[in-house]
Amino acid sequence: MSREKDIKYWIAISKYSKIGPVRFKKLIKYFKKAKDIWQSKIKELLKAGLENNIAEDFIKKRNQIDPEYEVKKILKEKIKIVTIQDSNYPKLLKKIKNPPFLLYYKGKLDGLKKATLAIIGTRKASPYGKRSAFNIAKKIAENNITIVSGMALGIDTIAHQAALEANMSTIAVLGSGLDQKNIYPSANQNLANKIISTKGALISEYPPGTPAFPYNFPLRNRIISGLSLGTLIIESPEKGGSLITANYAKEQKRKIFAIPGGIYDKNSEGTLKLISSGDAQIITKYEDIIKALDLKKIPLQIKIKNKTPETAEEKELSKYLNLQPIHINELVKLSGLNSEIVCSTLSLMEIKGKIKNLGGMNYVLI
Repeated sequence: MSREKDIKYWIAISKYSKIGPVRFKKLIKYFKKAKDIWQSKIKELLKAGLENNIAEDFIKKRNQIDPEYEVKKILKEKIKIVTIQDSNYPKLLKKIKNPPFLLYYKGKLDGLKKATLAIIGTRKASPYGKRSAFNIAKKIAENNITIVSGMALGIDTIAHQAALEANMSTIAVLGSGLDQKNIYPSANQNLANKIISTKGALISEYPPGTPAFPYNFPLRNRIISGLSLGTLIIESPEKGGSLITANYAKEQKRKIFAIPGGIYDKNSEGTLKLISSGDAQIITKYEDIIKALDLKKIPLQIKIKNKTPETAEEKELSKYLNLQPIHINELVKLSGLNSEIVCSTLSLMEIKGKIKNLGGMNYVLI
């Protein structure tokens, strides 16, 4: 059977959440083809190593899934797939324990053919964390290293934006389906579109229609570290999700890096713990990472940009920004933009040195 004919059954099986990488590996080894897994009787499923209750439930639930319909949904959303048997399946990811048997993606995976670095951190980033994330991520991208992150608000968003600022592709791994309705967070829909349009990719192991359930994200994190030669944590509280990714990176025998922070700073509790335990190498400049990963320092020819607006959001806000302080609430009112978009755009403009926060969320051009 050709891949084209069998692929719809890979997709259909992925819709049944109780068959993950471990169970699928047993099944595909026994049946060889996804179609045979899909059409098998309970006796054969048990022989392949599936537990009795799971086998019974699978047979019951598959009657509610139409493989042809699932393919049509994917085509409509312009989503592509790569299976663990395909030659273009990410090589680094294939080496981890329990790699996804199927990846959904939008965009292009070419960035994964180069050196890769995961950059992650807290959603509630401090000005120090934002500045560190943007400056290091931009330099890393300028050295032709693909940045991988999770597109969460905060450090993840800034890492992706820095890569785009350097005119380089970036990879976002989501904890939800890639259909328009479930792109998460919704505030980053514009960022998602930019990532796709600049030859980067959105990636997920979850089929279209999957909401951003909280329990999806810890599993998602193994893919972020698994796609990367190393993982850099910018800021993380003691029990932050970034530390879950760091644990996966340690398990996968990948390099872990961390930016130091203040000893009284909640956002630095996690990173300082990684550094003091010896799990993470302390990083103070991007060259430390390049040296640790034994990569050549090969800066691209980057044009020096002026302070003219670089996005539609910056252009709109620039209409109202001048040498007179203006409050963020006034900018929201005048621009008509969503408050989250205004906040993230102002943060990025501040990092770029275009504006200054005078305190109390009052901004001026500089």
